Formats: sequence, structure tokens, C-alpha cells
Amino acid sequence: MQVSDFLLPKDKVAYITSSVSMLEAAEKLQHHHYTAIPIIDLAGKYIGTLSEGDILWKMKETPGLTFENMGSVPITEIRNRFHNECVPIDASMEDMLTLAADQNFIPVIDKNKQFAGIIRRKDIIEYYNRNITD
Repeated sequence: MQVSDFLLPKDKVAYITSSVSMLEAAEKLQHHHYTAIPIIDLAGKYIGTLSEGDILWKMKETPGLTFENMGSVPITEIRNRFHNECVPIDASMEDMLTLAADQNFIPVIDKNKQFAGIIRRKDIIEYYNRNITD
């Protein structure tokens, strides 16, 4: 097995670019029923993951920030409390499994450091559940 065997490609993954507002990010999370979403820059490189918690903490820590005015806040002003590590497409299975223990998904980058997609922890667990016997 290779990391690429678990890849959900970029064209099937919801993500946001670093240029969106806090409101746009929250709406995308809501629309896709995600709790976290990959962020890519305008060149297509993975730069981080935004979570619902990051948005809530930003609201809590910013006096006067409400749902009504969060469209004026760029996501670049939101501090990410946790950093989701990414793996290269040719990473070892061990590297992927180590990250999957702590992350719901693992962002994957190609040899040019471009965002290629994600590996969902759910898919890893389902694979091992189907293929490992006692």
C-alpha cells in the first residue's frame, strides 16, 4: 500500500484559499458539514487548516466581532491553534498512520509542494477493518 492509494484528490475535496473572509470560510465549513478545512494559497500550496474552533476563538478574542461583520475579517487574521501536518505523496505508510492518530485528515502535497488532496482517517480505518483479520 502507498499513501496515494488513500488519496481523495483535490478536485473532490472542499478547501479554501488564503484570500477568503472568515464568513466565507464559516459558510464553506457549514455547507460541507466539516469541522476543519484545508487552506491553500493562491499558488496552490497547502498552508494550513482552519477549524471551527479557530473561528470561535477569533470571535471570542475580538471585541465587536459578530456573525454580521465577520465578512470583513480575512482568514489570514485567524490564528490556527493546531497545525495539521501534511505528507508528500510518496511518504511512507508509517508517516501517514502516525499523523492519522491525531488528525481527522492528512493533507497531501505533490513533488512540487502543490496541494494534491487529503487522506481521511475514516478511509484508513475502513481499509484496515476490511483487510485485517485475527
